[in-house]
Amino acid sequence: MKDIQFLEVRLLRGPSIWTYPPVLEARVDIDELEDFPSDKIPGYPERLEKMLPTLIEHRCSYGERGGFLRRLDEGTWPCHVLEHVALELMSLAGLPGGFGKTRETSKRGVYKVVISAWQEDVARTALEEARELVLAAMEGRAFDVDATVEKLVDLVDSLCLGPSTSSIIDAANDRGIPHIRLLETGNLVQLGYGAKMRRIWTAETDATSAIAEGISRDKDLAKTLLSACGVPVPEGSLVSSAEEAWKAAQDIGLPVCVKPIDGNHGRGVFIDLHAREEVEKAYSIAVKEGSGVLVERSIPGTEHRLLVIDGKLVAASRGDMVSVTGDGERTIDELIETQINSDPRRGTTEKHPLNRLRLDSATRIELSRQGLAPDSIPETGRKVLIQRNANHEFDVTDEVDPENAAIASLAARVVGLDIAGIDVVVEDISKPLVAQRGAIVEVNAGPGLLMHLKPRVGKPRPVGRAIVDHLFHAGEKGRIPVVGVSGSSGKTRVVRLLAHLLRLSGKHVGLACSDGLFLGERRVEASDSAHWASARRILMAPSVEVALIENGAAAILGEGLAYDRCQVGIVTNILPDDSLGAFDVHDLDQLYTTFRTQVDVVLAEGVSVLNAADPRLVEMSALSDGEVLYFCADADVPALGAHREKGGRCVFLRDGAITLAEGLDERELAPLAETPTPEASENDAETLLAAVAAAWALGLDDDLIRAGIATSED
Repeated sequence: MKDIQFLEVRLLRGPSIWTYPPVLEARVDIDELEDFPSDKIPGYPERLEKMLPTLIEHRCSYGERGGFLRRLDEGTWPCHVLEHVALELMSLAGLPGGFGKTRETSKRGVYKVVISAWQEDVARTALEEARELVLAAMEGRAFDVDATVEKLVDLVDSLCLGPSTSSIIDAANDRGIPHIRLLETGNLVQLGYGAKMRRIWTAETDATSAIAEGISRDKDLAKTLLSACGVPVPEGSLVSSAEEAWKAAQDIGLPVCVKPIDGNHGRGVFIDLHAREEVEKAYSIAVKEGSGVLVERSIPGTEHRLLVIDGKLVAASRGDMVSVTGDGERTIDELIETQINSDPRRGTTEKHPLNRLRLDSATRIELSRQGLAPDSIPETGRKVLIQRNANHEFDVTDEVDPENAAIASLAARVVGLDIAGIDVVVEDISKPLVAQRGAIVEVNAGPGLLMHLKPRVGKPRPVGRAIVDHLFHAGEKGRIPVVGVSGSSGKTRVVRLLAHLLRLSGKHVGLACSDGLFLGERRVEASDSAHWASARRILMAPSVEVALIENGAAAILGEGLAYDRCQVGIVTNILPDDSLGAFDVHDLDQLYTTFRTQVDVVLAEGVSVLNAADPRLVEMSALSDGEVLYFCADADVPALGAHREKGGRCVFLRDGAITLAEGLDERELAPLAETPTPEASENDAETLLAAVAAAWALGLDDDLIRAGIATSED
């Protein structure tokens, strides 16, 4: 039967045998199609290219534009095509630059197809839709690519991180700071691990005060505090009826602004009101948007958004009036759709820098001033004002007068926000506010970042980097020491002994291993915890100062590592294992590929701790970005001598004693007879040596290591 069947699809959530970021690994059976590469199916390459013309950008193994289409013409198998189509569908949905790989398994007609998984549901849907598209191209059936892409776009918008949060994560990645997404469908993210972590929720941080947020929402209170500290704000008063609103407007002087005391996103805000009817109507709408209504002096000029992070102005943008031009045929409502909302930058998601314009009450008032209504048809060439202060499109960061920047910084400090969006109305932002009777009209918590990342005019600003620099001082990476232990045997004893040594040093240790999940001395879970979920719990615990994580072959193959990089990576040994058939792993070469994952993630300033008695691990040492520290029961293993000749560090047994060597210098740590297992087998001795080597790599001194191995119960 000519079909493509998914036998199994698993998510590898972290570094794996394939790559560092998360991927989906699908085991796919193509059955009879094994005998039908693409060049054996008439018209198939042409139909596929017509369905997805953007596949021309896939370079494939030829490393050039059109490389994949060339492979398609020459003949390639369905799973390779499936990989490229799934990646292209995700690219069209806004997730370009994915990783893909297709490999045969030991069974004829069954392949492993691997694709990037920015988000699991998005990747699974892309893979399933790719299957349908590939089969349709083979069989000459129609396939609605646009509908599929639209479905994926909806999933990306609802499930993936928004562009503002992504800009912060990208900046963190540039500095080597790891991250953990804490909600599957939200923008709550942890930067860093354990005791060094910080948290963000888009443009709010764990340093954003709840009191400050409350003040920013209460516009009357915020104005009172700002005014008391010399920040220019518009005169105004709180009113409780339409009649009071008009009286306040007369006292202040027309024109005025009417807005809810605790509204947000501009809802219920009416500016430049001149008539009693306008004021009273504005009040009736604004009162429904909040718990009270403010009437303020209307400030002449344009609204600007100044972004202040950690007391410094980092970006500024200017809003602008939005108009349509009549053509004598279409209504204003229709003109808004064709002339404004048709702009691809406008939309309803966080990925759109501009919002769709809607005919709200403020817009209707603006139209009525011009003698128009939404169903009016303006004559040809007539310019109709729709909004006075619309979406911010113009970057003006370099134009902000230093005095205005200082006032914005003061406003953020008065309210108490570490990150604040300061709304300023002024005619010319390059001149001091006070001289123009400009004013700060709002101080916002959790400000939007997209206007600064994607301005229509002007330079994008690195606001994500500014937030990361605010949370982590120069040189800080938010990392605690993470120790990963892999290998065929001895892993649990190594991490248990190492945990004991680290506790003696005064560290709060998180341990995820086969014996359970431990936080300090407390066993939180008694079941086998040598898996991804338990390891992540360790990294998310704010009390953990050192994380120790056991990674068996099945955990690496089935889930991936729970951390991006580690300070110390240990591989104990590589032994035959017949329990990994479900992963199509049957020989030592495949096990080597599996366990090298642990060495691949060692930091450049970290240490790979490897068994010098295993030739495969000696070979693996060349893959380490960091230092290599060997351990071995036999002091005369050739690899030790060669390593010492180069000045490397080693731990071994010499005359019945644990010995530490650095280059040609060596010192005795403790006789094996004084350890809890004086008659240890060679394997047990090697696990002891591995733990000692890791403790040395972590900087523990000899006396502490000596005391630790003497008092260990493992």
